Amino acid sequence: MKVLAAMSGGVDSAVAAARAVEAGHDVTGVHLALSRMPGLFRSGSRGCCTVEDSLDARKAAGLLGIPFYVWDFSAQFTEAVVDDFVSEYAAGRTPNPCMRCNERIKFAALLDRALELGFDAVVTGHYANVVDGPDGTPELHRASAWAKDQSYVLGVLTTEQLRHALFPLGDTPSKDLVRAEAERRGLGVANKPDSHDICFIPEGDTRDWLADRIPMTEGDIVDTDGAVIGHHDGAQAFTVGQRKGLNLGVPSADGRPRFVLQVKPATNEVVVGPKEDLDIAEIGGARFSWAGNDPVTSGFAAATDDGFDEFDCEVQIRAHADPEPAVAFQRDGEIIVRPNEPLNGVATGQTAVLYVGTRVIGQFTIDRTISATANVH
Repeated sequence: MKVLAAMSGGVDSAVAAARAVEAGHDVTGVHLALSRMPGLFRSGSRGCCTVEDSLDARKAAGLLGIPFYVWDFSAQFTEAVVDDFVSEYAAGRTPNPCMRCNERIKFAALLDRALELGFDAVVTGHYANVVDGPDGTPELHRASAWAKDQSYVLGVLTTEQLRHALFPLGDTPSKDLVRAEAERRGLGVANKPDSHDICFIPEGDTRDWLADRIPMTEGDIVDTDGAVIGHHDGAQAFTVGQRKGLNLGVPSADGRPRFVLQVKPATNEVVVGPKEDLDIAEIGGARFSWAGNDPVTSGFAAATDDGFDEFDCEVQIRAHADPEPAVAFQRDGEIIVRPNEPLNGVATGQTAVLYVGTRVIGQFTIDRTISATANVH
């Protein structure tokens, strides 16, 4: 196949490209320039997409003997990822920019251009697997190494995108083996640190970064009864589940710490309470997609007049969270999930990914939650 290898400048994408070459594919490397003013160098694990990363990607492509290009996707990235991140926080929600990047940049804008140029697939260094289902429809599955599994952030991929996606690292048992392979191949990025932070906030201070982009107004921090117990410099800089930085003037009656339960931009209030009030009994969202066949076609659920019957699954609400047993169903255009045990610290704007075994069924953006304690309104 003629494939386009997305090369970030890190070890995973370099080894993925090398394996694609070794598999006999006609490989071209491409680095995505996501900022018009990138930094020159990385600082440890902070940030990515710097000039240093671009040069590392170019060196790896040269060693592999494949053509290499840098594509400027900065305008698309700013609109689809950065601006979305800001608008979601301004609305009191907590977005996942990596999901949006995979959805709208790496497997939409990049894949669309690749197909237009005659490529058959895009290769990335993600740890996940695509396998053909019983009827030949591609399915997205967890990587063999669950500790490194990245299927969660790929849950936004559609069936058609999965048809044109290659993940050569999916069956690799550990990251150490990938680094050792890079070393054997002579790739200079073998020991390069992974990037863990939001790439467009390299300093790692999301609150300070948002303050430069969202008008912040002082307001009240209240308890679940509406009593004012503190003040803040801007509600939009808080997120559900947050404990630090609350600066409360009134201690709790039982002396226990309090957590952010809700962010209310309309009233400029932050609602706080005990940890048990973070427990969520139900989540729902109308913005959903299926990775492969939908639950009805897959045989997990039966169709109804307004959606489909519930089916057993596992739900994961963060990239590094444990999957939790649940039931899911569709009603009136919304996916609804009820976990067997309450989920803790769920924020609207987060992405819920549904699994059956190792298979990713699909995902939705959480639009609403129902508290398990009924203390949050």
